[in-house]
Amino acid sequence: MVKDPTATPFPNPKQEDELIKRVHRELIDDYDEELEMEREDWEHATPGAPARPSEKDMSLEARNRYFTELFRLQGELVKMHDWIVASGHRLVILFEGRDAAGKGGAIKRITQRLNPRVARVAALPAPSGRERTQWYFQRYVAHLPAAGEMVLFDRSWYNRAGVEKVMGFCTDDEYEEFFRSVPEFEKMLVRSGIQLVKYWFSIPDEEQEFRFRCRINDPLKQWKLSPMDLESRKRWEQYTKAKEVMFKRSHIPEAPWWVVQAKDKKKGRLNCIHHLLSQVKYTEVAHKPIRLPPRDHSPDYRREPISPKMLVPEVY
Repeated sequence: MVKDPTATPFPNPKQEDELIKRVHRELIDDYDEELEMEREDWEHATPGAPARPSEKDMSLEARNRYFTELFRLQGELVKMHDWIVASGHRLVILFEGRDAAGKGGAIKRITQRLNPRVARVAALPAPSGRERTQWYFQRYVAHLPAAGEMVLFDRSWYNRAGVEKVMGFCTDDEYEEFFRSVPEFEKMLVRSGIQLVKYWFSIPDEEQEFRFRCRINDPLKQWKLSPMDLESRKRWEQYTKAKEVMFKRSHIPEAPWWVVQAKDKKKGRLNCIHHLLSQVKYTEVAHKPIRLPPRDHSPDYRREPISPKMLVPEVY
């Protein structure tokens, strides 16, 4: 592992060694979860398991509880997804929060079992030169849902209230105009029939530092760290003030802010999904039984052989 030369020094080597061990455990935990998410035959519980597991089994029991509840909630998300399609409902969900707060992880678990044509993720890059000359909300409007769709914004028009304000990417006049416009813009969306749910993922200072250290030491996640992320780390207090102003000036009855306590990533995901399901008044949609039709067989059908040169080598 390569140590970060710019990291904040610790009072003694033992404390830093404990942090590195925790980083290792976190990386293993993340990799295990990615593998487990692909297991369609996950066993939620072991029949006949003792009611009071030994201490060494507690971690496995907690993991099983997490996946059991996650899969249950994802089953409800599928029902909600079916209802959105059947009813023509339009749903927009905004995910905001500091870098490494867990927004992407929550979005991934929400959309994991859903049809990507119905549940779309909008993660817009920095605006182009042309977009910077447009009405501020214009590029976001292009991603709003049609009937029977839900769109999850991984960061949203609130970039202006956060990163653009803190990093000086907008003028004071543009910042003030945003707060004059955003309540009316969101009220207009709601009046048009779009349901708008806004989440802020909240993590403490030390937890963000820990997650950044995980990314620095994980070659598969280093791409998640940008110079902007590192700069935002330095400006923690400015981001806090910007968030407080944002809540004060854009928390409206038609589209209130909801804060997800995300210091524990797994609990934060479950709580967010549970709350989202409570916000959408969906009902289960009845489906006709699916019967696989018999395949047509033609006596004249002959399958053409495939050239060996076209075959992918069977390395595994």
